[in-house]
Amino acid sequence: MAAGKIAVNTKDGRVRIIGGAWRSRVLRFPAAQDLRPTSDRVRETLFNWLGQDLTGLACLDLFAGSGALGFEALSRNAKSVTMLDADGAVRAALKRNGEVLGAGERLQVAAGDALQFLRTCQQRGAHFDLIFCDPPFKQEWFTQLWPLLEQAVIEGGLVYAESGKALALPPGWQTKKSAKAGQVFYQLLTRPAVQPSV
Repeated sequence: MAAGKIAVNTKDGRVRIIGGAWRSRVLRFPAAQDLRPTSDRVRETLFNWLGQDLTGLACLDLFAGSGALGFEALSRNAKSVTMLDADGAVRAALKRNGEVLGAGERLQVAAGDALQFLRTCQQRGAHFDLIFCDPPFKQEWFTQLWPLLEQAVIEGGLVYAESGKALALPPGWQTKKSAKAGQVFYQLLTRPAVQPSV
């Protein structure tokens, strides 16, 4: 969840979609600890990296918060977006925004802890083409997330990582694009290739 043409307004809980079919539509979200929507500037750069058409992609917004990243993906015709958040009021807002926008069955909102959710995906063999991973900066999430992200994203798939400091990547992960905006470091990563068993 993390400035550009239209500013993010976190004081009254609003953020505007910047591209795609829902461009300029407003998302409303409740105040919640560590909820910081990704800025317009960062989102614009990210979706320039990804391309403006996400047709056919199954996406996971792992720390959804305002849902800005996931709704931007849906606005660009992603096949599906699963948004995960532990806060009930935040999840209710995500569902309301999805209804207002007409996301329909392309949007799934799930409850729970990110690590447990990824473990469940691993058990079910569920995979995503693109994962948005923007955890609270105060906690050291990525050391625990790397092995689970590796299992959850398809080979050749992408992980968007946003953090308060430059990330040290585990072996095999590759950075396709990276940038910094203020105190926010953001990277587009590719999953390491699965090594054949000997």
